[in-house]
Amino acid sequence: MQPILELKKVDAWYGGTQALFGVDCSIVAGGVTTLLGANGAGKTSTLRAICGMLRRSGEIWFDGQRIDGQRTEDIVRLGIAHVPEGRGTFTHLSVQENLALACHSRRNKAQVAHDIERVFSYFPRLKERLRQQAGTLSGGEQQMLAIARGLMLKPRLMLLDEPSFGLAPLVVQEIFHIMRRINNEEGVSIFLIEQNAALALDLADEAYLLETGHVVISGPASRVRDDEAVRRTYLGY
Repeated sequence: MQPILELKKVDAWYGGTQALFGVDCSIVAGGVTTLLGANGAGKTSTLRAICGMLRRSGEIWFDGQRIDGQRTEDIVRLGIAHVPEGRGTFTHLSVQENLALACHSRRNKAQVAHDIERVFSYFPRLKERLRQQAGTLSGGEQQMLAIARGLMLKPRLMLLDEPSFGLAPLVVQEIFHIMRRINNEEGVSIFLIEQNAALALDLADEAYLLETGHVVISGPASRVRDDEAVRRTYLGY
């Protein structure tokens, strides 16, 4: 199938420190791809490079269009939603205000209202807490709100950075179930960074493994999941 996102020989830097070295990867349209690796391997840097938040070189293509020279806000408008580590919600605003802010530039209010109801079909708990301040939500609810805000952008690709971080196992299972529904029902492609490698590999179609900014393994997620040497050496389970 045709890739919706491709990285070709991408390097990236924080100031004078290089974080990525010649990264090549692709995300199939309508699929789920996971990027695995230890802390500091360059996973978050990869998502930031895609979004134009780091100095980078190489080529980044989205739906056949080269985007590595574009500004972050223009990349978002193309249909890429980034849900960062730490959730990135506005904690002093209500759930309703967070969702409204995600689509403030959209003029078709009827469509916005429809999309909010669509989001609530995935996250009914957020509807129950519509006027509650985001900072008072549980960790799982804040993560749901972060994903819901991304969905309000009507993305074709979602970049998810550690959605399970700090959450109880049952909440993590619920969120991953919702992510699978979003992928299946809406055809939204997902590029997932996740500390729980086993869970990520169960959800994903393709997997990449980073080590110190280099891609060291890539292939079908099922093959990576079933390779005992890979699991023991790189994934620690």
